[in-house]
Amino acid sequence: MAPDGHRTIAQPGTAVMPLSDSDRTEIEAARAETTPTRRATVPTLEAMLFSAIPVLDHGFVRVVDYMGDDAAVVQAARVSYGRGTRKVSEDEGLIRYLMRHRHSTPFEMCEIKLHVKLPIFVARQWIRHRTANVNEYSARYSVMDREFYIPSPANLAAQSASNRQGRGDLLEGDEASEVLAMLRADAERNYNHYERMLNEGGADPSRRGLARELARMNLTLNTYTQWYWKTDLHNLFHFLSLRADPHAQYEIRAYAEAILDIARAWVPASCRAFEDYRMGAATFSATMLAALRRMLAGEPVDQAQSGLSKREWAEMMAALTPPTPG
Repeated sequence: MAPDGHRTIAQPGTAVMPLSDSDRTEIEAARAETTPTRRATVPTLEAMLFSAIPVLDHGFVRVVDYMGDDAAVVQAARVSYGRGTRKVSEDEGLIRYLMRHRHSTPFEMCEIKLHVKLPIFVARQWIRHRTANVNEYSARYSVMDREFYIPSPANLAAQSASNRQGRGDLLEGDEASEVLAMLRADAERNYNHYERMLNEGGADPSRRGLARELARMNLTLNTYTQWYWKTDLHNLFHFLSLRADPHAQYEIRAYAEAILDIARAWVPASCRAFEDYRMGAATFSATMLAALRRMLAGEPVDQAQSGLSKREWAEMMAALTPPTPG
């Protein structure tokens, strides 16, 4: 039994997750049920249903439901009645054509619903992706759990000197220890005040307690919340292209990488095309292409002659530079 009175169980292949007795019973009952269906199913994703993928220190992502598969993308593109009889290689060729030429509508025929437990500050970034259906745990009606995200020392960095949205070198020694101690102390103190303001169950009979919708304002942004998040495959890929990118903030990138693994299990052909033509690709402007064509023709071209700004030139050259081994 955990210190907060919750029992912990481990789903196959995952870390131990805190679950109440009622949650445990509900999940185990759901895992035990099977229902015959004529709709498309994906065995690798079916195996992931009701299993939580751990993210950060207390978070997770789990698949709740899904609709469609790679064949559904092909079916929509061809507007065929059945799932088709063409070779798998032909279907994957069509999927790659659709991705390459940005024909996004067929990918919208697949949908997935996820249950996510995440820190509030990550949720505030995530919600900017408005092309999804979201229902979040309500602190107006329920009491938030005493769970906070505390970065590991490997992710505790100073502000970048060159990027207002990025991190620089890692904090070390006494400064790192002090920051971690402050994060823990502030989160615990604010939660203690939150509990006292609520006075749940009439712990102090002399006080009525503050309304939940008001008491929640005192919680720190590293407090964990939960939501159901449903989106189609096209918009999922857009989310992943931004949030699984190395430039994304580490915390939301950790969730995006877990979701990318889910997508690989769900729609492997579509995911391969996405990783090839979006995540692993580079986009060049018309001016960049003109400069590159001059360079390929043997003409010496530098930044001043290219028509590109210094930043554009640096970005183009970075895209053309082979990655450092290891």
